[in-house]
Amino acid sequence: MAAYRAEDDYDYLFKVVLIGDSGVGKSNLLSRFTRNEFNLESKSTIGVEFATRSIHVDDKIVKAQIWDTAGQERYRAITSAYYRGAVGALLVYDVTRHVTFENIERWLKELRDHTDSSIVIMLVANKADLRHLRAVSTEDAKAFAERENLFFMETSALESLNVENAFSEVLTQVYHVVCRKALDVGGDPTALPKGQTIDIGKDDVSEVKKVGCCSA
Repeated sequence: MAAYRAEDDYDYLFKVVLIGDSGVGKSNLLSRFTRNEFNLESKSTIGVEFATRSIHVDDKIVKAQIWDTAGQERYRAITSAYYRGAVGALLVYDVTRHVTFENIERWLKELRDHTDSSIVIMLVANKADLRHLRAVSTEDAKAFAERENLFFMETSALESLNVENAFSEVLTQVYHVVCRKALDVGGDPTALPKGQTIDIGKDDVSEVKKVGCCSA
C-alpha cells in the first residue's frame, strides 16, 4: 500500500495546450497519452476539454493538465483563457495535409502572443503512419522547428508512435525550466517551502507541493 500515491499526490502541476487545425488528431493524441485509447470515429472537439496524467521526472511526480480545443475559427473567443497559464504546448499538424503545416506559423504566433517566452513548444507531425499519403517532408518540418527554436517529433496516435515521448519530453523540459527559475529566484531549490508557487509566466502556473525542486 505504501507504493500507492493518490491522484492528487504530485509535486508539480503543469498546464499544457494542444493547438493546430481541426482534424490533425489533437484529441486522439490526448486520449492516447492519458487513457491509451484511439477512436477512428473521433468527432471534432466542441469548445474545450482537458485530461490529466502524471509522469515521473527525476524523483518527482509531474502532473500534466492537458487542454484540447477545437481548431475551428468560430471558437477563437476562448483564446486568452485557453492559453492562460500554459507552460508547455504541442503544436500539431497532419503530415498528409500540407495546409495544416502552412497554418503552423499562425498558430505559433498566436501561442507566443498569449504565453510567456519560456514556454516549451513541441512541433508534432501527426499521422506519420500514413506514409503513402505524406505531403510534408520531415526535412521541411525539422528546418522550421530549428528556425523557430522548437522541439520536433513525428507521431502516430493510431500506432501509438512517439506519443508518450512527445508529451514526456515537453513535461521534462518544463520541469527543467521551473528548476532553473527556482535557482534564479532563491539560489537554493531545496529551500522552497511547501506549497510555494513559482511564477514562470504571466500567471502563477506551476505548483510545488513538496519541499525541494531538483538538483542544481
